[in-house]
Amino acid sequence: MTKKGDLIFLMILMIIVFFGLAILTSASAVLSYENYGNSYGYLKHQILFGILPGLFLFFAVGKLSLSFLKKYSLLFLILTVALLFLLFLPGFGFETKGAARWLQLGSFTFQPSELLKLTFILYLAAWLETRKKNLESFFEGLVPFLVICTLIAVLLIAQPDIGTLGVILLIGAFIYFAAGGRVSHLLFSALVGAIFLAVLIYSEQYRLKRWAVFLNPNLDPLGAGYQIKQALIAIGSGGLLGLGFGMSKQKYNYLPEPMGDSIFAVTAEEFGFVGAIILILLFLALIWRGFKIAKNSRSSFASLTAVGITSWIALQAFVNIGAITGLMPLTGITLPFVSYGGSSILVLLAACGILYNISKESKK
Repeated sequence: MTKKGDLIFLMILMIIVFFGLAILTSASAVLSYENYGNSYGYLKHQILFGILPGLFLFFAVGKLSLSFLKKYSLLFLILTVALLFLLFLPGFGFETKGAARWLQLGSFTFQPSELLKLTFILYLAAWLETRKKNLESFFEGLVPFLVICTLIAVLLIAQPDIGTLGVILLIGAFIYFAAGGRVSHLLFSALVGAIFLAVLIYSEQYRLKRWAVFLNPNLDPLGAGYQIKQALIAIGSGGLLGLGFGMSKQKYNYLPEPMGDSIFAVTAEEFGFVGAIILILLFLALIWRGFKIAKNSRSSFASLTAVGITSWIALQAFVNIGAITGLMPLTGITLPFVSYGGSSILVLLAACGILYNISKESKK
């Protein structure tokens, strides 16, 4: 058993984090000046409430045994669900843009759905490890799995946070498949999920408009199609090598959410096609190392946890990039380690700490 973790994984992760801070510095400058009176307000917040506590958690969870995480995985999930329930109580949760996703405790705000991704992965990995013999069974394997996913879905639909729901369900599918689940069961689940998604889309006008804009990007350029239109202008104007760091024009109140789910467009505008490809390659390298850690893990729980965390990063990164480049409908999903959001990067770094911890106990 090796004592050192996967140093290549750690190196790639740190490069993405620091590259993300550089992009955020530029993407948030205009809004930061408007809201804080200086160009670095959001950057400081990201460092103080996201990066620094996230790095602390990265190394802290590296000291925890995997058996401890497995033993208390159900408790962690229950506590997270309790936090989600607090969102709907007066004085705790608050709404932004029609969604009750943030928990407020004094001056501190936190998004419990980000923590849910991690605790769901830990619990599902522990639960599936004990049910390997039953996964071939429809009623003893698939049905309980779908019940767990449905309970999570209800909580996220109530917020509503359909983008996060989609990511979590896909993560669950990856873990279920890696545990030995039957492909026919996953195809059945995909069919049920597609029907469910269609109902959700048609139940809300704004979701229906997003789908319509995806099918026809020129539809409603000043309304539902405004964000994707401005994002494509930013990406196109970047050309091969970009306009230069800090030189984005679209961030000047043209591009919605320039430091949020549109930050990849700012990246492409300032660093060009080359810079955008480098960022994508960095994510691919991180994902490759993550799945390699999963492959070399000594226990089923460790392997499934590694698959879950790696697929989480992969799905969220490429859903964000795909949406902002017009390859899929806009979801509001942010770019891991790059977009602004203390809750997201804090939990992601903690998850990567677990992944790095798993690599210390690899077979090779």
